[in-house]
Parts: sequence; C-alpha cells; structure tokens
Amino acid sequence: MTAFTRALRRKSTRIAAASIVATGALLLTACGGDGDDMSGMDHGSGSSSATASAEAGAKTGDFNDADVTFAQMMVPHHEQALEMAKLADGRASDAEIRDLAGKIEQAQDPEIKTMKSWLTSWNKPTAMESMPGMDHGSMNGMMSDAGMKELQTMKSKEFDKMFAEMMIDHHNGAIAMAKDERKNGKNADAKKMAGDILKGQSAEVEQLQSILDRL
Repeated sequence: MTAFTRALRRKSTRIAAASIVATGALLLTACGGDGDDMSGMDHGSGSSSATASAEAGAKTGDFNDADVTFAQMMVPHHEQALEMAKLADGRASDAEIRDLAGKIEQAQDPEIKTMKSWLTSWNKPTAMESMPGMDHGSMNGMMSDAGMKELQTMKSKEFDKMFAEMMIDHHNGAIAMAKDERKNGKNADAKKMAGDILKGQSAEVEQLQSILDRL
C-alpha cells in the first residue's frame, strides 16, 4: 500500500468518525430536548398537584369537630327562628315584637347561608336528615312541633307573649351553642360568628324579657 493510499484511508476514517460523533450529538440533543419538555411537564403538574394538596390541606385542617357540630346544629336552629319570626307578620300586635322579628330574619338568614357554605367546603352534611341520631329535641332551645303549631294559632297579645317566651328559650339555646363553639372551636370564622351570636342574641333576650314585663 502506498503512502498516498494510507493517508487517504486515515482521512476517510477521521471523516467517518466525525460524522458519527456529530450524528450522535444531534440525537442526544433531540432526545435531551424531548426529555426536558416532558420533564418540564411532569414537574409543572407535580408542582400544581403539590400546591393544590397544600391548599386543600390548609382548608380541611382549619376546622375541628366542634366547628362542624356548631354549624350543623345552628343551621336548623336558625331556620326555626326564621319560621317563628315570619309568623309575627299578621299575628303580632306589639310594634317592638314586629320590629325584633324583622331584625332576626335580617341577621340569621345570611348566617344560615354562610354556615351551609362552610359545611359544603368541609365536605360535611348540611341537612339534619344526613346526620343520624340528630333531631330538634337534641338541640338547645328548639321548639317542639306542637309548640310551633300552637304559636301559629295565636293572635295579638297572646301571640306577642308566647312569641317572646319561646324566642327567649330559643335564643338561650343558641347562646349555649355559641359559648361552646367559642371555647372548643378552631375555625376563626366560625368562632367569630359564635361571638356575634352570643352578643346579639344576649341583647335580644334582654329586650324580649323587657317586652314580657310590660305586656
């Protein structure tokens, strides 16, 4: 083999090797690009999942059993108070009773909506039928069906007196539940509402008692 032939072969070998290296680099770059894209997608979705989990954990961890019990029991308690307050229209003769009934509706209807939204966000039942063993008789201050039916038959001064007496008992039940929530609850919003109920309904009990004293 001549020197020229040997040189030519060496040159061809170097060119082939360079081509292989270049091709390999291109393949690695392409694969690396795909891997980066997929990796980016995985990291992104993983980060979102972690964030969502953290947020969900914060929400679910921001309440305890006392908060749930408070909302689940106070919703039907408020609903009965609204039912009683609505009976005042056309039955009550005392202007102060009618005015107080209107205030009860204005205060408690929004609170019912708020407490139901808490229970929904906590994945807890909002209806009493969904809570085994719970009924009106198990809640402080709730009126019996017979008592509610009797109130519906009353008019004028008789209605005013019975309404005031029943609402005092009803409010005292709510006050007791609010005190328990303030003591044992964890959720800041629920404890704040309990404080509002405690303050507002305590004042209304005093007002109702003064009405009874003059009727």
